[in-house]
Formats: sequence, structure tokens, C-alpha cells
Amino acid sequence: MNTLPPAKFQIGKNGITQGTLDSLSLVFKNHKHVRISVLKASGRSRESIEKMASELAASLSKNGEYYFNYKIIGFTIIMNRHPK
Repeated sequence: MNTLPPAKFQIGKNGITQGTLDSLSLVFKNHKHVRISVLKASGRSRESIEKMASELAASLSKNGEYYFNYKIIGFTIIMNRHPK
């Protein structure tokens, strides 16, 4: 079985926008794991990264098909997709 490596994604100074959510949902159609780098311009405090990760997981889970969990390592959010 051939599995895809994790996709890479970046969040910049605009933070999480509707375009970000749309792009991530398209990426998750083909990938189970996505590495999201949080750039300096978006605010690199631990609290802001935790807030971004929980907001992403909640927004992506709204369609009901999958649920998402995440792990934060440094300034990177590793997000995983799981079927409900």
C-alpha cells in the first residue's frame, strides 16, 4: 500500500481566513496528515498557536464526515484526519 507523505501548509500574517479553510479542506481530501507551519508574522506565542489549531480542527470538522486532532511541536501544527 502506497501512502502519501504529510502535506505541508503555512499560515502567515492573515491568520486563518476562509481561503485557508478551503485550501486545507482540499488538501485533506488526498492526505490524512498535514504539517502546518505557523510563520512569525501570524503571532508565535504558544497560546495563539493552540487557539489556531483548535479553531482549524473545529472548522474542518463541521462537515461531519471526519474529525480532526492535532499535536503542536514548536511552531508547527500536525493535524490528522480520522473518519467518524
